[in-house]
Amino acid sequence: MKASIGAFSFYQLLSQGEMNIYGYLETVKHRYRLDTVDLWNGFFADREVPVWQLPDDEELLKIKRNLDERQLTLANLAVDRAHLWDADPDVRNLLHLNALAHLRAAKLLGAHTVRIDANRGPGEVTEEQFDYTVRRYREYAQIAADYGFTVGPENHTGISLDPVWMKQLAEAVDHPGYGVLLHLNRWIEGSEQGDLLVAPWVTHTHMDKRTVLSDTTELTVSKLLEMGYKGCWAIEYNAASDPYTEIEWALAAMKRILASACRSQG
Repeated sequence: MKASIGAFSFYQLLSQGEMNIYGYLETVKHRYRLDTVDLWNGFFADREVPVWQLPDDEELLKIKRNLDERQLTLANLAVDRAHLWDADPDVRNLLHLNALAHLRAAKLLGAHTVRIDANRGPGEVTEEQFDYTVRRYREYAQIAADYGFTVGPENHTGISLDPVWMKQLAEAVDHPGYGVLLHLNRWIEGSEQGDLLVAPWVTHTHMDKRTVLSDTTELTVSKLLEMGYKGCWAIEYNAASDPYTEIEWALAAMKRILASACRSQG
């Protein structure tokens, strides 16, 4: 199975100036001996502005060359500050333009999937917000399909932590270019079956420390495999200290779960 490490796992090193995008690629390829990466736009976008701005094409193509030189597959591009909904229409339009720019960047980088959040706000959604979200995701999904990848939300924050709402959204969007980034078992309280509820639309996955320590994760992985999931499994674990060692441990724990789940499949 394809394993990866979400770039956000190295947020502390990035913030301390001890890692950049190219150091991340080297780390995944040579320290952890993986062939698949998950980029986070915070590694190469300008984070000093409210709506994070991408570098020019020359820099993006430089990243792509470095991916190719290391024979690394870009399983997912996780995009922050381009979420769909904001109560202010002017901000909403800026976010939309940023989402379009990141979809184009994903094509240049060769991404297989893209994560753009539904919102960053509270866990309640009006009819207006839902309709807008469906319309935008349909638009983005068509662009993604044209470019050769999928796009959709992660159960990340706000209403996206409700699996029932995420299922309703996926059914309403109803587009082959739409896909969910499933962070296993990260839902509102009382949503023990949330992972399986959204499973038909899952195109990428994340696990963290809590996930790999859970007794239920192997069963969830097995059920996702039974339902036909063929995507990547990635660790996203922002360790507060000793990130290299902690991530190595989490990656090994995830691989153990995946190996056991595969054996159970026969």
